[in-house]
Amino acid sequence: MVLLTLAAVQNGASSAGGHYVAIRSAVALACGLALLLRGPWWLAPALTTAAAGVWGWPMLPLLLLALFDLAARRHIWAAVTCSALALAGNAVLHPTVSLWSPQQYGSALFLLLAVVAGLWMGNRRRLVDALNAQVEYLRTERELREQAARMAERSAIAAEMHDVLAHRLSLIALHTGVLATKKDTLPAPVIERLSLLRTASTDALTDLRDVLGALRTDTSPATDRPAPVLRDVEEMIGQARAAGQFVDTTVEGSPEQAPAAHRLAVYRLVQEALTNARKHAADAPVRVRIDYGPPATLIEVTNPPGPNIRGAQAVASGFGLIGLRERVEALGGHLNAGPGGAGTWRLAARIPHPVTEQNGPLT
Repeated sequence: MVLLTLAAVQNGASSAGGHYVAIRSAVALACGLALLLRGPWWLAPALTTAAAGVWGWPMLPLLLLALFDLAARRHIWAAVTCSALALAGNAVLHPTVSLWSPQQYGSALFLLLAVVAGLWMGNRRRLVDALNAQVEYLRTERELREQAARMAERSAIAAEMHDVLAHRLSLIALHTGVLATKKDTLPAPVIERLSLLRTASTDALTDLRDVLGALRTDTSPATDRPAPVLRDVEEMIGQARAAGQFVDTTVEGSPEQAPAAHRLAVYRLVQEALTNARKHAADAPVRVRIDYGPPATLIEVTNPPGPNIRGAQAVASGFGLIGLRERVEALGGHLNAGPGGAGTWRLAARIPHPVTEQNGPLT
């Protein structure tokens, strides 16, 4: 911008016999200042059009820059009007170095090129802005979907724990109630403790239903069934085998050694791993290893690439793994999912058992 302004001052002084202190030099500086400061959109084009219309070629670089800026801002008619006024002013006033010389239509070609270049630059700038806005929108959408997946998994965990804990608290209340009916064979302090235990278990069951019951998203009788345990894991694996999926299962330890929340996590992890294997590695054998510990519940599922890999068969969203990671981390464990070497895919989770403190006899 500064160089073009100085060039306009130099050209104007040359056409005026070498006099730098002249009105055309001041006008050139005013045009350059208007272009540099970015005032109202019409100010710089008006000044440069008037200057080029009066003095011709010396002011042409500044006029071309103003036309470029107008075209980039989509003021096409303003750019065309400025070009026509500048050419008309030279045709009427006949300055020393007219825009119509040395070739009759040479300056018109420069003006047209400035407008076309401005249009291209403006469209490119708007395209880049639109792409940036789209990327930001997609990033925000993905964050919202990840958050929704986490919240859905938390709701599922709460609903499943409601089933498990409600069942066990109901058993406690039932058995304490049965024992409380045997008042004749039990000491009075035991009867009193049983009554307190039954009341506490009933209140805890009510509080649990109030707090966690609202998180259920589906309370229809058809879906209100007990939470899945090992039997359901074996049934799910059996269904996968019946559908033609080869699954090799290794189970170590007993399910009763792990808390109910761990068994629920085992079911969800194996379910998600088998589903991903069917989607992305069809006909590939899957190896499932479950260790109920203690001191931790371990789940490992591996599979090699499928023999019939189809390139863009399915686009992985990753939201299933997000929900699984939320579940495992809520239990104090960690989940790893990714390539396991030799082209295999490996999903592994370790969930530590809760530490129970047992007090020894007092001495």
